Formats: sequence, C-alpha cells, structure tokens
Amino acid sequence: MNNAHHYEVDLVWTSDRKGTISSPVLNSSIEVATPPEFPKGIPGIWSPEHLLVAAVNSCYMTTFLAIAENFKLAFESLDCKAVGLLEQPEGKYLITTVLLKPVLVINDEHNAEKAMRVLEKTEKACLISNSIKATIKLDAVVKVSHN
Repeated sequence: MNNAHHYEVDLVWTSDRKGTISSPVLNSSIEVATPPEFPKGIPGIWSPEHLLVAAVNSCYMTTFLAIAENFKLAFESLDCKAVGLLEQPEGKYLITTVLLKPVLVINDEHNAEKAMRVLEKTEKACLISNSIKATIKLDAVVKVSHN
C-alpha cells in the first residue's frame, strides 16, 4: 500500500487582498483574504490564519473519530473550540500556539477516564498538529449526559 497522498489546492486572486481557493476534487470553493489585523485586511472572510487553525481543529476531530472507534468509545457529542496565537518572535510572524478546547459528552460515567485518554491520544496523533511548528495545547473536558 502506498502511504503517500497528494492534496491539490488551487488559488485564484480575485481583487484587492482577496482570492478564492478550490480543489479539483471538492465541490465548493472558499473565499480567502488578508485578515483585518494587517494593512488592507478585510473582515468577515476566511484568512490563511483561520484556515491553519481550522486545519488543526478539523484534523483533531477526524483523528478523534478514528481513535474513539478503535477504543470502542461511545459518545453523544464533540465540540471543539480552537484558538491560534499569532506572535512575532524574532521579527517574523507565526502562529506559536494553538489551544484546542474539546468538550466531549459521553453517556456512561464509567468511561470518563477512557474518554480523556482518547482525547489526549488524539492530540498526539493528529497529522496536521505533527506537521506544524506551533505548540498544540489541549484543554479537554469530558461531560456525562444524564439523558
């Protein structure tokens, strides 16, 4: 089995500090722009910074789903807020930290410890997190539903 995969993304500049990204294998495109924190940035449009944090967050979710299945962990819901910190150490802008704040709701309180282990294992296994320089911090919460 070949373990190498390719992910093609195309960009077309549209105007000002905006463009559109798409992929020949996906149905939708995304408008992107310089974020408003920078000169001539445009509010209300996805920025590369948002997309980087979104990549970490969505990879966390997909990795969690695979690991939870392997651990046979039943859960009711998963929500995850992610916050990227942009700083300028040594004169260069970079995302230095991404804080992931997953909230996992389970039905069986006896699985709370296992659920936390799965959340922690997920952070270590996420391929996007392992591919970037930023420090990934995890502030995970497991809640038990009493439905």
